[in-house]
Amino acid sequence: MDLHGYFRSSASYRVRIALNLKGLDYQYQPVNLLKNEQLGEAYRALNPQGLVPALVDNGNILTQSLAIIEWLEETHPQPALLPANALERARVRALAYNVACDIQPIQNLRILKYLQSELGVSDEQKLGWIRHWINSGFTALETQLEISADSPFAGGQTPGLFECCLIPQIYNAERFGVDIGQYPAIKQISEACAVLPAFIDARPENQSDSTL
Repeated sequence: MDLHGYFRSSASYRVRIALNLKGLDYQYQPVNLLKNEQLGEAYRALNPQGLVPALVDNGNILTQSLAIIEWLEETHPQPALLPANALERARVRALAYNVACDIQPIQNLRILKYLQSELGVSDEQKLGWIRHWINSGFTALETQLEISADSPFAGGQTPGLFECCLIPQIYNAERFGVDIGQYPAIKQISEACAVLPAFIDARPENQSDSTL
């Protein structure tokens, strides 16, 4: 499998975590968003949207990070990223979608570029925008999370779909000066994931394009 992505892309980051949790081998193919490589003809042949990531497996092209992770779950079911119980699966999906659909998209690079280039938003206003939506989303998440020392993750004793989405968002939160200490449950999940190789290896600074 080839994963085309950008080291700081939250969507790429969450797929890296999922691949690692599944123990799947893949080749990482950097796409430099700052140089607009995602808009080039070669990459648009993989993803006409010009967005990362794209996963290529035996000539099959998959796009959209959550669709990719769900495909991995269906084709490589162990270890599972979702609970066995249908109601619990729905609960975990709702938590994951809170991050992937409601928090992250409105602060990704193309949105921030538009805010500044087309709407004239200042750097300070842009930072306020980012922090507002992270704090708003994290406040809601904090009330929904039910974790304990025995079950430190959203789905129980092992990390899964929600953690794939949450950890990249925590990385962004800390990058933009949001104190996650005000969210004890989120912080506990972050600390539990921080010591696991699947999450360590997926971190942006550990990718080949982080120094480019």
